[in-house]
Amino acid sequence: MAKASATRRPPVRRRPGAPAKAAAARPAGVRGWIGASRPRTLPLAIAPVALGTGAVWAQRLPGQYWLAFLALAVALLLQIGVNFANDYSDGVRGTDRYRVGPARLTASGAAKPRTVLAAAIVCFALAAVAGLVIVIVTRQWWLLAVGAAAIAAAWFYTGGKRPYGYAGFGEIAVFLFFGVAATAGTSFVIAGVVTAESWFCSLAIGCIASAVLVVNNLRDIEQDAAAGKRTLSVRIGATGSRILFGVLMGIPFLVVGYLAIFYPLASLVFLVLLLAAPAVLITATAKTARELILALSLTGLTALVYGLGLAAALSF
Repeated sequence: MAKASATRRPPVRRRPGAPAKAAAARPAGVRGWIGASRPRTLPLAIAPVALGTGAVWAQRLPGQYWLAFLALAVALLLQIGVNFANDYSDGVRGTDRYRVGPARLTASGAAKPRTVLAAAIVCFALAAVAGLVIVIVTRQWWLLAVGAAAIAAAWFYTGGKRPYGYAGFGEIAVFLFFGVAATAGTSFVIAGVVTAESWFCSLAIGCIASAVLVVNNLRDIEQDAAAGKRTLSVRIGATGSRILFGVLMGIPFLVVGYLAIFYPLASLVFLVLLLAAPAVLITATAKTARELILALSLTGLTALVYGLGLAAALSF
């Protein structure tokens, strides 16, 4: 008697760029949404605003220092907004199927894509409102263009038809917006000028912010390559990424050495090497994603302590 064979269905071919259907998952609660906002990235918004404020106070310049709180609101909302936007864009593209880090809302099916997109839009809108208040108070109308560019950069990092984050330009954007624009911009809206201290601080915190992205992309280098995501780490390889990370983490301490000549308390910021050095060592020798996640956490903490510490040193 012949053995009956099951009818085979032809494999389902997914259109390139189309999202894979997310597996059923429990709807995200408050904790899930907080996790999706990626609190560990928030130091990248706090540190530059603190440094920009400290840089103008170092010269005891007159200004509207309360605007620093609005600048902080803009930075935080943009950071959270870009995190939700990345969750949405990577999720609908199917890129997050290759992730080794924490699960995302869209890719896991814990939230509908439209809901995650709406969360991103709300954050961008609130950032725009805070920025508009700054523009009205300072009457620097050209800052509207800077704000629009920041929101566009946040969206097109992974959004749109040709996201620049998929082409290896993410680190440059992070340096410009979470380094130069956030730090020098805070100084400008407070006092109407950008001091030399502010430019040096922009360089320093911009390097640390870029280092955060480098180690994050180093962790996902194989998965991103498989997904067709040509990040800088994919382009220069693991060894190049480890070297670049070390350079980016070293430059801020060269800045501290220079500023310590004029602000002796700045030398205390060298204590932050207790966080930065292990991050560099782990990144240089890591063989697992878990190790790189630890390096990522240390780098984010470095950004926060470095920013607050140097801002305080310049202020006293």
